[in-house]
Amino acid sequence: MHFVGIDWADDHHDCVVLDATGKRAGSLHVAHTADGLEKLVAFLQGVGGEEADLEQLACIVETSHGLLIGALLEAGLPVYPVNPETVDRHRKPSGAKTDAIDAYLLARTGRSDLADLRRLTPDNPLIAELKLLTRDQDGLIQSQTRLVNQLTACLKAYYPTALTLFTKLQQRCTLAFLRAFPTLQQARAASKEQMVAVLKAAGHSGAEAKAQEIQQKLAQPALQARAEVTRAKTRLMLSLVGQVELHLQDLDAYDAEITRLFLSHSDSKVFASLPRAKTRIAPRLLAEWGDDRGRYAAVASVQALAGTSPVVFQSGRLRKVHRRYACSKPFRNVLYQFARQSIQKEAWAAEYYQHKRAAGKSHSMALRALANQWVRIIFALWLKQEPYDAAVFLAAQEAHAPRAA
Repeated sequence: MHFVGIDWADDHHDCVVLDATGKRAGSLHVAHTADGLEKLVAFLQGVGGEEADLEQLACIVETSHGLLIGALLEAGLPVYPVNPETVDRHRKPSGAKTDAIDAYLLARTGRSDLADLRRLTPDNPLIAELKLLTRDQDGLIQSQTRLVNQLTACLKAYYPTALTLFTKLQQRCTLAFLRAFPTLQQARAASKEQMVAVLKAAGHSGAEAKAQEIQQKLAQPALQARAEVTRAKTRLMLSLVGQVELHLQDLDAYDAEITRLFLSHSDSKVFASLPRAKTRIAPRLLAEWGDDRGRYAAVASVQALAGTSPVVFQSGRLRKVHRRYACSKPFRNVLYQFARQSIQKEAWAAEYYQHKRAAGKSHSMALRALANQWVRIIFALWLKQEPYDAAVFLAAQEAHAPRAA
């Protein structure tokens, strides 16, 4: 058995190989190029001789994705991803650090802890693409939120009344109104018919009533900025409006492709059946959960990966419980969002949440606890490939409830 530590970087990779006795069996430094990765794969395939069994090789890396990982997996090399903090815990007191040292420490970690490491098994292409799309869309949503915050600050500086006219800035009717009437003076000068036309063109269902409501709000006394401030901020506002509009278009395109991929998967019926999860939550749950039934040893494995199960810290008489830090953050986030949505649909979920709150738990702690319960339910449905049925769940819950003597 040989243990390979690979310290990766954006432009190069360092590799150290240890044999079963801990003796250094080789090392390599390659560039992060097609030729470099080809050289690395050839080097690893040759470890142990020409007839070496690749299953007798363990590649320890501090990442689970990227072009390096893809090259290793395509070559049939066993990959074991580890948390980046692993090497830091094994570093000597001197604190010496180089890429070669880190590669050696990774190889040593593989030799000592391989039984506790989990081999990387890639998702099937559909799940992999769905995961990339949903995570990229989350990045676009965060970018849109930053733009909306900037737009809010801009309007506060010269046109605060606009913030009271609509419930959301990041909707087409709001953006269309701001583009058509970028200043308070222009909005006040506009007729009701002009406002109705703008709102209808943006798809507002109640344009007549909304236009009348806007005019009433515009007629009230309002703060006004100086002329030079208004001119400067109007330019910035229109620029931000254009960027938000582009984000809305991109998000709609992402939604369409994510929905198409999601519905084409056989497990979509399981996740789409969950309460208030159909639009964006269900595809994210499927993407993060995956479809490999052999991936999780038990439901506890999913709870640990998603960070819903708490961690116990005990030392002497000190004992406390805290949330799990080492987990898949996107997985944890979507389960948190789903738990929050389920409270509005499922009576038992709302009751469970209120029970935790009454016990002194914070809002976040109560939602994580509820998400932990949902993981147990979804895991059973996922294994059986059955949709969620609230009546079936409540009947099972009643059957397993403790009986009074």
